[in-house]
Amino acid sequence: MKIKLHVVVFVLCSHFVKAQNFHGKAVYKTSRKSSFKISFEKETGIDNKMQEELQKRFQKMNQKTFVLEFSKYTSTYKQNAVLDVPNSQVGKNKAMVFSFDGAGSNDIYYKNIQENRFANQTGIQGKRFLVKDKLEDFKWELSSETKNIGIYTCYKATFSKKVEDSSVTIKKGSSVEDKKKEIISTTVWYTTQIPVRNGPKNYQGLPGLILEVNDGRNRIACIEIILNPMDIVSIQEPEKGKVVSKKKYVKIQEQKAQEIMDHMKGRNGLDMGNDLNVKFGG
Repeated sequence: MKIKLHVVVFVLCSHFVKAQNFHGKAVYKTSRKSSFKISFEKETGIDNKMQEELQKRFQKMNQKTFVLEFSKYTSTYKQNAVLDVPNSQVGKNKAMVFSFDGAGSNDIYYKNIQENRFANQTGIQGKRFLVKDKLEDFKWELSSETKNIGIYTCYKATFSKKVEDSSVTIKKGSSVEDKKKEIISTTVWYTTQIPVRNGPKNYQGLPGLILEVNDGRNRIACIEIILNPMDIVSIQEPEKGKVVSKKKYVKIQEQKAQEIMDHMKGRNGLDMGNDLNVKFGG
């Protein structure tokens, strides 16, 4: 799928990008392949077509828009708009919506490239945290392969790392968790025409702005760039939340996830009525 990249440039001279104080905004659209599955027993009367419609609605929830505001060395990355939660009605059975995305509408991901650190203002179940740590050291493999994204010539870079993926199936009161390790390969496209070592989310460390990211499950694509806007971009480091390291925050996430699973097991699974069975994955 091709996405048109809109570019708005306010410029006093053709060499403005060489200035140390230039700033800008980049708008990204994200999408994610979800392994969330929902199924109904035959007795509910909900056919395959209805289930397919529900699945499309869940998939739409994984499509979001984010804005990266950046200067030469600092940036903030946050959600630009929140999609309305679908209020579905299927026969007499209401479709319940669950969100498993760690990023919330109030999250702010701040990066300071020069000082090699980040501050991520985020939350878990209503409790706010401020995760502070060093920027990830991506082992980029640079390629001479190029492609055009809008008016920009972009270069390819990749990196791979091993991750643990887990899925839980809950049906008729019983649950089974499956964990497996796999190597995820991520491909990004960056342009040296915007010489900032930055990008969406936590991505950074290349000799130009990252415009596209794809790891096979998640895709981030830049759809608009505004360089040197008339309204000066004010980049503020977030300050709210309990300060924790990245390692500590991951541990808290795992503990909270386990608490939810234990709670669901204690209630003989997730009782949604009408013999509704839910399968969670990814």
